Formats: sequence, C-alpha cells, structure tokens
Amino acid sequence: MIIAIDGPAASGKGTLARRVAGHFGLACLDTGLLYRAVARDVLARGGSLEDEAEAAAVARTIDPATLSDPSLRLPGVGEAASVVARISAVRAALLDLQRDFARQEPGAVLDGRDIGTVVCPNADVKIFITAEAPVRARRRYEELRQRGEPVTFEGVLDVILRRDERDSSRADAPMRPADDAILLDTSNLDIEAAFDAAVGLIKRKIGQ
Repeated sequence: MIIAIDGPAASGKGTLARRVAGHFGLACLDTGLLYRAVARDVLARGGSLEDEAEAAAVARTIDPATLSDPSLRLPGVGEAASVVARISAVRAALLDLQRDFARQEPGAVLDGRDIGTVVCPNADVKIFITAEAPVRARRRYEELRQRGEPVTFEGVLDVILRRDERDSSRADAPMRPADDAILLDTSNLDIEAAFDAAVGLIKRKIGQ
C-alpha cells in the first residue's frame, strides 16, 4: 500500500505521515529532506543554489543515510531547499530514489509536495494536507521559539508565504492537490484530531 501525503510548509504533513506510517506498519519518507540534503551539500561545496548543473550533480549522489542529519531541520535549509527544488534536473535525479522507496513491501508513506501528482500518481491513497497560512506560521513560530531560534511571527509568516508562492508556481511539478486527492484542512485541528481524521480517511479509502 502506498500513501501519498502532500501539502505546503508547516501544514503538519510530516508529523501526520510519521504517525500514519507507524499506525499501518509502513516505512516513511519525508521527501523534503532529499531537497534539503541537496541544498546542504551544494552549500557545503561552496556552490550556488542557482547553479542547475551543480545542484543536479549533487542530487545524483545523495546518500539517503544522511537524511537523519539534524542540520537539515534548520529553517534556513528549508528555504534553500525550495530554491533547488525548482530545478527540473534535481527533481528528475531524485525521482527514482523516491519511487524505489515507495515500492518496498508491505508499502510506504511518502510526504512532500508532488507525491500524488508526480512521484506516485498511482498511490492507493492520496491526501493533501492544508491549513491557513497564519495558522501554519504560528505553528512554525512556536516550534522555532521553543528551540531557542531568534524569530518573529511576522518573519515566519513571510517565509511561509514566499515558500508557498515558489512551490506552487514552479514550472516542474508545482505543489497542488492531485485530482483524486482527499483534502484535509488542519487549521482547526490539533495533531491528535488530525491523525484520527487521516486514519479514518485512509481506512474508508482502502475499504477497511
């Protein structure tokens, strides 16, 4: 069984994907970490995020074993990732890795922005997680503040809005719900309610 979970930044899709994967006994891949790893490695080599050839070369050598690197979770890396994610050659280089992960038995949960539309268009279940931008910004702001990051709500909201624009307007694999995706708005849901809703949607979709 393949479950595709897409959505914008700070919508809660990553947390939900992990919880759903644990519930159904499936492997889980946060595909955003792949793009963060590309950005990390490009910058570590002293390269430019805008250099398409270099970013693509880095993407072809990404080691999934490095995705547990805590530096990938830093807010600046997320911004950098959305820059390299616009590069078609980078997306192409990471496509087979994601599809190979999805094909493992007994199945997998993948979360990202183009899982249901591009990576796994034949996924058994597709969910598009969304929430109002100020709600997502408040969640991300609280998360960063608790980690001691010197952030403001206004600054986080600005980053969220810019990432939404960049992710949804790119020419290759723009962020959008698949035509057959189930929409789940978590604006007024805490994580437990969102998890219960997601599990219910999945069970109904697969006929459990």
